[in-house]
Amino acid sequence: MAKEGFDYIIVGAGTAGCLLANRLTADPTKRVLLIEAGGKDDYHWVHIPVGYLHCIGNPRTDWCFNTEPEPGLNGRSLRYPRGKVLGGSSSINGMIYMRGQSRDYEHWADVTGDDTWRWERVLRAFRRHEHHWRLDKPETAPEGFADLHGHRGEWRVEQQRLRWPILDAFAAACSQAGIPATGDFNAGNNEGVGYFEVNQKKGLRWNTAKAFLRPTTFGRPNFELWTGAQVRRLRLMRDDATGLRCSGVEVMTPHGIEQPWLNSGGEVILTAGAVGSPQILQLSGLGPAELLQGLGIKVEQDLPGVGANLQDHLQVRAVYKVQGGKTLNLRSASLFGKAMIGLEYALRRSGPMSMAPSQLGAFTRSSPDKVWPDLQYHVQPLSLDAFGEPLHGFDAFTASVCNLKPTSRGTIHITSPDAGVAPAIRPNYLATEVDRQVAVESLKLTRRIVAQPALAAFKPEEYRPGPLVQTDEALAKVAGDIATTIFHPVGTCRMGRKDDPGAVLDSRLRVRGVSGLRVADASVMPTITSGNTNSPTLMIAEKLAGWLAG
Repeated sequence: MAKEGFDYIIVGAGTAGCLLANRLTADPTKRVLLIEAGGKDDYHWVHIPVGYLHCIGNPRTDWCFNTEPEPGLNGRSLRYPRGKVLGGSSSINGMIYMRGQSRDYEHWADVTGDDTWRWERVLRAFRRHEHHWRLDKPETAPEGFADLHGHRGEWRVEQQRLRWPILDAFAAACSQAGIPATGDFNAGNNEGVGYFEVNQKKGLRWNTAKAFLRPTTFGRPNFELWTGAQVRRLRLMRDDATGLRCSGVEVMTPHGIEQPWLNSGGEVILTAGAVGSPQILQLSGLGPAELLQGLGIKVEQDLPGVGANLQDHLQVRAVYKVQGGKTLNLRSASLFGKAMIGLEYALRRSGPMSMAPSQLGAFTRSSPDKVWPDLQYHVQPLSLDAFGEPLHGFDAFTASVCNLKPTSRGTIHITSPDAGVAPAIRPNYLATEVDRQVAVESLKLTRRIVAQPALAAFKPEEYRPGPLVQTDEALAKVAGDIATTIFHPVGTCRMGRKDDPGAVLDSRLRVRGVSGLRVADASVMPTITSGNTNSPTLMIAEKLAGWLAG
């Protein structure tokens, strides 16, 4: 395959990798190789919004990881979806456009000692690739909106194409419970309730492969894409003058093992995600020395933070039966109902097939002493026992709520020197008393919202966790029974100050002690953002692209 060296080798054609490939190939003098272990995004369910139901758990599009049994979840193991296709997790995720809160980035700047991560600076990167629907007609946008949002970028943000009366009622109940309505979750403080905006275009999923690879990047002669190509390890060289340096990668392709190399001054950029990037580093001898020695891997650089600091959003799923209001449970139960749903989508690109997994959102506080919102709701007009199982045979809605700033920390560590063996994923959910108490308070808050007059006409009846679960102790235990990941793993190659022993990267995303090697994906976050993590990952890639372009 490779007959010449590359100036940049990007490992992982997911959210960050697609943007970086676009930005770096804009310089015609730079040769760029983008490597993706999965396949092309030509599966039709990738592009139909409701197709996440067919993509998650499907080995064609998902790595199909599972966590180790979790003590905080009463011994349960959770499915841990990660995209295995062009576009990465942007091809199978919930499509929600969410930046987080300004405080997230102020904290990153503090812990890295680099003001480039402050809110006002990252806002420029968010705006550069954003294409917001409100600015299609700027005269109708709220005052100051264009200062916060972009319109000429590749990353399309649209309104959802359907509403549900039960969700409108839940939003009204939130307002009655003291959570104000909001028209913009992305202005720096996302407190409030409203419908999520989504990364869709005319009723189709808008993944990063569409946004950043097609058509511009694919047409550039200095760009090369390998799919079905799994990186086994990084190629590292050491000499007295330059120390440890990354010179390329070793890749298993359909044609056998390939070893693309870097031109002088080139860089390898890992964009394989919070699971894949630490796995590749560890396979290459960059990680905790004790772990690597135990697996017979030569320690090239002892970096104890590789695979540590895993953070994720754990959602506690409360389910309420309702009367007199349509939900997806019964609407999709009959062949006629399914046929009508399909016809609506075919004719209008609207209806349930255009749905993001969650439509209504709310951000609020678990207790009055919180300065910032620390809870996020994802509310859905449907219910089921577990993801991948059939919808319930009664009308119901689900109010899932997650702790935005968990204090529990987990790990992702390889268990074999073989790149084909999945790493052990231990999120360590609900490991701290603080996280358990937030889970308890979030269930209590959900009950207060549902008890408001706005929902009374639907006669909501608590199905999960159930009205008999009342004490804090019982609520904490049931949270472990009904909680599940909302698929936001971050932090496993975190950046930090030079004197921070747990930092894997410096503030410009360079791997400690290794020249020619950076990481640019959700794994670099020191702490998790206050909301969905896909768009912050794009921002990280945008920042790096700007630095590399000079």
